Amino acid sequence: MSSDPWGRVDEAGTVYVRTADGGERVVGSWQAGSPDEALAYFKRKYDGLVVEIGLLERRVQTTDLSAKDATTAIEHLREQITDAHAVGDLEALGKRLDKLVASVEARREERKVEKAKQADEAKHAKEALVAEAEELAQSEQWRAAGERLRALVDTWKGLPRLDRKSDDELWHRFSHARSAFSKRRKAHFAALDAQREEARKAKERLVSEAEALSNSKDWGPTAARYRELMAEWKAVGRAQREHEDDLWNRFRGAQDVFFTARSEVFAERDAEQAENLKLKEALADEAEQLLPITDLKAARAAFRGINERWEAIGHVPRDARPKVEGRMHAVERALQDSEEAEWRRTNPEARARAEGLTGQLQAAVDKLNGQVETARAQGNNARADKLQKELDGRQALLDQALKGLHEFGG
Repeated sequence: MSSDPWGRVDEAGTVYVRTADGGERVVGSWQAGSPDEALAYFKRKYDGLVVEIGLLERRVQTTDLSAKDATTAIEHLREQITDAHAVGDLEALGKRLDKLVASVEARREERKVEKAKQADEAKHAKEALVAEAEELAQSEQWRAAGERLRALVDTWKGLPRLDRKSDDELWHRFSHARSAFSKRRKAHFAALDAQREEARKAKERLVSEAEALSNSKDWGPTAARYRELMAEWKAVGRAQREHEDDLWNRFRGAQDVFFTARSEVFAERDAEQAENLKLKEALADEAEQLLPITDLKAARAAFRGINERWEAIGHVPRDARPKVEGRMHAVERALQDSEEAEWRRTNPEARARAEGLTGQLQAAVDKLNGQVETARAQGNNARADKLQKELDGRQALLDQALKGLHEFGG
């Protein structure tokens, strides 16, 4: 017979394990060898259970083994220990399983709390996404808002699901906000497309007119019309992208044809007008040599000849015109002044009127002189002063009349 602190083998080869209550339980029989070999064999069975429990303990501590799977594994080992054909401290193994059950339950509670926390965080995160989506639904920043809504969808997909009711309600609001934005954006771009189609038609008309004007030689009015067409073009707005560039190139090309032709003509005209200016400046020099006028008849004839040559020359540059024409006008005014002076001097009727007026004024002055002397002699100084003022006025008129009469040569 052979024995061990946790088991024994009797003479018949029956193997026993000691139980927690102090009794024994048969775990097998051994006929193939010595009793010590029998105990060693059943101890190895016990050691195998120890290894299995140790492995389960490490799995519970170091992996994400679910509580359900851990509980199933524990119960399976407990059944093995209860009916184990092994020799060893089976009660200690049961206690280790009890501690492992407590550990699994603690982890289950931790996970439950963590899961509740994650669910609460997920709910708040989804509520924040819904609030932002509902705000974006009213935006008119179509591109930025659209990109942000797509990013929110990706964020939503990365969040854990809530309870079905809460998740469905929040998703309904989120989806409704996206749909509202898409509907508004679609309506906006439909209206924009309609506007751009109207702009395309309007620009087609502008291009047609611009092309029709491109060969015009009516430089001023056509250039003015092109400016009006450009203002209308800007006011119309943009057409569709695929049409806008082509229409603009045609519109701009028609203008270029016209303005290039005009520039060539104007360049030729400017050269001609520059030469005209030199000729007119020479004539202005020649006209100014007539001043001062000493022989009116000769000066008038000479100026007439100069002016005929002047009129035959043609236009000069606009910015130079006032100065050169002003020089000719100054000579012309000098001739006119001389002619007026000559007319006054040789006009018999005007001379007669001047002589008559001079005689009348002289008689009035002589009369007033006499009245002033009489008033002074009578001591009536007040009347004398009043008559003196009237006399001074008539004398001034007489002096002016005498000067005019002198111009007639008298």
